[in-house]
Amino acid sequence: MNKPNSQPLSLRVPEPSGRPGDPTDFSHLKLDEAGAVDRPEVSTAPYDMRDHAFRLVRVLDDQGQAVGPWNPRLDAETLKKGLKAMILTRAFDDRMHRAHRQGKTSFYMKCTGEEAIAVAQGMILSREDMGFPTYRQQGLLIARGYPLATMMNQIYSNAADPIKGRQLPIMYSAKDYGFFTISGNLGTQVPQAVGWAMASAYKGDDKIAITWIGDGATAEGDFHNALTFAAVYRAPVILNIVNNQWAISSFQ
Repeated sequence: MNKPNSQPLSLRVPEPSGRPGDPTDFSHLKLDEAGAVDRPEVSTAPYDMRDHAFRLVRVLDDQGQAVGPWNPRLDAETLKKGLKAMILTRAFDDRMHRAHRQGKTSFYMKCTGEEAIAVAQGMILSREDMGFPTYRQQGLLIARGYPLATMMNQIYSNAADPIKGRQLPIMYSAKDYGFFTISGNLGTQVPQAVGWAMASAYKGDDKIAITWIGDGATAEGDFHNALTFAAVYRAPVILNIVNNQWAISSFQ
């Protein structure tokens, strides 16, 4: 005879601490001060860095100054170049978003607030390193000088569209700029990036892959499959999880 549980079981259903428009409350979070978290060497064993997963690597202080061991110490020209690319990305977003609202294109996705994520990494990595973006990394192309007119042609699917209408608007493809064709299905770019990185390592090449995914799409099986292959084969790939507080139209 099976002995019943001594206590009834319960199911945890995650709920956000607030809703859109509510006052932001971060009081439940334990955040490190700017510059407080150490920066381990690249060769450090993962086990020795496990505590970093539970801490916040904060570079900018309350005055907006970079401090501590994670300060990249960028020169003024590099900072201005990055800022220009971010501002241009936001301006491009606004223009194309208005065009979408005017019915000039069928689809457009903005990256407001996420410009630095793609711009900074696009600046530091080589064009020969392949990026596997979502539809919110247009800053990767803009930071590398990809022609804005060509991006617009692809959005409008006109006669000058480099993909010749074979993709949805904003799903760019630019191999020469290290921008792998965007996949419309959520999460699929992560195993693609891992596979590309494995192939690069198998050939003895020196090129790495980098990919981005929203926190909502990490619920997809593709993401977990990619983690397994990346860990087992030690693929030379950078996996970015961008927490933008949304999963498509669901606030989290």
